[in-house]
Amino acid sequence: MITLASDFGTPYPAAMKGVLCRRTDARLVDVAHDFPRQDVRAAAFWLREVLPYFPPAVHLVVVDPGVGTDRNALVVRAGDHALVGPDNGVLLPAARRLAGDGRLETSVVDESRLEPVEPAGGSFGPSATALSSGGDAGDGDNGGDREGPASATFHGRDVFAPAAGDVHEAGLEALADLEWLASLESDPVDCRLPDPTLEDDRATGEVLVVDDFGNAITNLPGDVLAGHDRIVANGEPVPVGETFAAVPVGQRLATVGSHGYVELDVNRGRGDEAFGLEAGDRVVLEPPADDAG
Repeated sequence: MITLASDFGTPYPAAMKGVLCRRTDARLVDVAHDFPRQDVRAAAFWLREVLPYFPPAVHLVVVDPGVGTDRNALVVRAGDHALVGPDNGVLLPAARRLAGDGRLETSVVDESRLEPVEPAGGSFGPSATALSSGGDAGDGDNGGDREGPASATFHGRDVFAPAAGDVHEAGLEALADLEWLASLESDPVDCRLPDPTLEDDRATGEVLVVDDFGNAITNLPGDVLAGHDRIVANGEPVPVGETFAAVPVGQRLATVGSHGYVELDVNRGRGDEAFGLEAGDRVVLEPPADDAG
């Protein structure tokens, strides 16, 4: 199995799938292609929460604001899983969770030795001749044929997808046999999700992500709500509920999400708008004054 995750929207993931289908017969499963654009931290959070539910697989991840720069392309072995993607931190939170008590094995992709997948017909876009003469892209010398280096703006198709397909076909125990893999000479870039500050009567954290429902998901552990039927969030009292329906439709509440973190929500509404929050904003939770002490 190969999973795919990106911030591409459509139709770019289809090109990666096309490359994979020419490289392997693996089952392809989409995780998401609508991560917030170029938001490495949001993608890292969701991957950490989602990928552990998969059986052993190769996970192809492309949230890559630095595409075409000198950042590395990585293959990270984590237990029975492998993650393929850019060296910008997006892989590591999920890799650590997948590895459990085991160690990570991180290799760098030598793109010059990675066999490319040529598109059918060999055309990679209109040739210089076609553009200058107004002729068809297939007329004369096809200067648009793709040979040599990958596209500087689409490593998902030209680097990561071929690498993921080859990793799947080789198997985790034979990664050392892949001639285009080399040792990483430095530590990979990490994306450590921030830790909250927990005090006796105050918990300070931040919004990690806002999901499609508008739930503001914080980095505060759910047990900070234990024993409370209401809480003060950024100075505003709100009820604590086990479910969204614990309050009437349209009312705000604090809950513990399926991921185990405190969320600030609205029953059938958008918590981010009601609380005036977005990713990165500070959140302070305190007991009501009559509960303190």
